[in-house]
Amino acid sequence: MSLCELERIGAVLHGHFLLTSGRHSDIYFEKFRLLEQPRMLEDWVDAMLVKTPWRKVEVVVGPTLGGVLVACEAARQLGVRALYAEREGEGRAFRRGSVLEPATHVLVVDDVLTTGTSIREVLDLLEQYQAKVVGIGVLIDRSESPIDFGAPLASALRLPAKSYAPEECPLCQHGVPLMKRGSR
Repeated sequence: MSLCELERIGAVLHGHFLLTSGRHSDIYFEKFRLLEQPRMLEDWVDAMLVKTPWRKVEVVVGPTLGGVLVACEAARQLGVRALYAEREGEGRAFRRGSVLEPATHVLVVDDVLTTGTSIREVLDLLEQYQAKVVGIGVLIDRSESPIDFGAPLASALRLPAKSYAPEECPLCQHGVPLMKRGSR
């Protein structure tokens, strides 16, 4: 898995972007260019799973929206169930009758990792169910420094990308127009 592959499909954009986390960056990963291609997504999820140190997974959980497709594909490859953590108020919830038994071994997955907010929301939800989080997987880890979630983290591609608090953003200071592409 490579940056060149992402650039070829138009998944890497350059400019001045408002990230889902609220931070600003000069690079944006348009994950839907990858998620809209099932064969490519299959390969990227496989690359993520190959790097994982865990083996006993009973359920894969992903946050809406992009994490749903990653969770579904990861669960398919692992031969287990997938659940989806949907937004509810300030956090996440399982809806539509989904259930999770205590002590279930869970793999949490997402598409792009920047600050870890979505993953932390899913971890908070899983704590309510007393689930055992055995690992976390992401397709693209763009975090500037490794994030400790209390479980092993694996990615198909680790590509640290600088991001800024809005008040510290050099692009804002130079008057570069800000683009919002995320969903939060």
